[in-house]
Amino acid sequence: MIADSIIAADYILTMDDSLTVIENGALAVKGTDILDVGTFDEISRAYTSERVTRKQQNVIFPGLINTHTHAAMVYFRGIADDLPLQEWLNNHIWPAENKWLSPEFISDSIELACLEMLKGGVTVYNDMYFFEDSAAHATKKIGMRAVLGSGILDFPTKSGNSPDEYLAHAESFIKDWKGDELISPCIAPHALYTCGTETLKKAKAMAEQYSVPLHIHLAETKWEVEEVKMRYRMKPVHYLESLGFLDETVLAAHCIWLDDDEIEVLAKRKAGVSHCMESNLKLASGFAPVVTMLMSGVKVTFGTDGAASNNDLNILSEMSTTAKVHKALSENPTALDAKTVLLMATRWGAEALGLGDRIGSLEKGKRADFVSMNLNKPHLTPLYDICSHIVYAAMASDVDAVMVNGRFVVENGRLITADEQEILSKARQWSEKIRA
Repeated sequence: MIADSIIAADYILTMDDSLTVIENGALAVKGTDILDVGTFDEISRAYTSERVTRKQQNVIFPGLINTHTHAAMVYFRGIADDLPLQEWLNNHIWPAENKWLSPEFISDSIELACLEMLKGGVTVYNDMYFFEDSAAHATKKIGMRAVLGSGILDFPTKSGNSPDEYLAHAESFIKDWKGDELISPCIAPHALYTCGTETLKKAKAMAEQYSVPLHIHLAETKWEVEEVKMRYRMKPVHYLESLGFLDETVLAAHCIWLDDDEIEVLAKRKAGVSHCMESNLKLASGFAPVVTMLMSGVKVTFGTDGAASNNDLNILSEMSTTAKVHKALSENPTALDAKTVLLMATRWGAEALGLGDRIGSLEKGKRADFVSMNLNKPHLTPLYDICSHIVYAAMASDVDAVMVNGRFVVENGRLITADEQEILSKARQWSEKIRA
């Protein structure tokens, strides 16, 4: 059988149900899909291709998934550091957004965010922001996969004046993009303290009407929890449960200040959680009970949050930091082992976004979304355990090639679907305006 390409690797981490690791492996790709995966000898006997890529000292694994970010905020990287969340939002970020947000701003900044994520091995991101139609076009142009949610609030911003207007934008976006091969629309009510009961109910109803995911901030700070208790006489998760909001289509970001009974509800409803370790640390928001959530059956994944509060979009560093911090917090060096962390960053991330049938593992019939990493580096030598190396030692700069939907978008460490220098130049031009 003829394949469009055959890509060989010293190691292939499939992240399938058996967590199979194939040494001297290969992938056969045709169109957007993986035809087969196995040893190089097996694939070579079964398939032929005019494009066979064999590199020494490399590993292939599923594309990393960033399940919570505000990607366009990459243009606000570093403008308001070392501040508590509410001061950071109210006094710096929201004023900057009200001044600068526009379709052009979003389009240009998304290009920079996609460049950064792809070169770090991230093939799909889950976004909550504004002017998402511009984000969709920019993301698709570069060739990245994304779940994009139009932000919904109860107060006016540059992109809307009322909850109904935000919801109308969200509905229009869903109609325009639902069914696209790379862009999946979702609905993104910001948080319980910025969206009232009726807004949340309408967002949920629209998500059900169009069968799209819901993306929301939840229990990120002590202040938020106390605010929700004061307004509704319930803890955040119980309040959402009372609205019939929670189910497997919901991806809740942060989930730091949860009690055990709330964790039980999330597990029962099969809601996904995006853990944003580095943003939580930088904003001093607290430590999410990740180990407890995992033990309770909650599907926990990785998000970077926006680059204005992280300050990068690097899932590899999230993986390493998270594993180490939660070992220390639990006083258990076996907590969050390397294979679990890789699952959180790949297959579980895909499943939490409703994309598990298409991506997240390297298996026959799934989309060809994968990362090839160069292992011929001082910090990756010697090698005894490939999973351990990716989680504890690898860097974004080790990513050599990235394929999304059967198409190489990064080769030899360079973005090939757009001009890197042009993207960086536009970012510097915008920074001059913002600085002024």
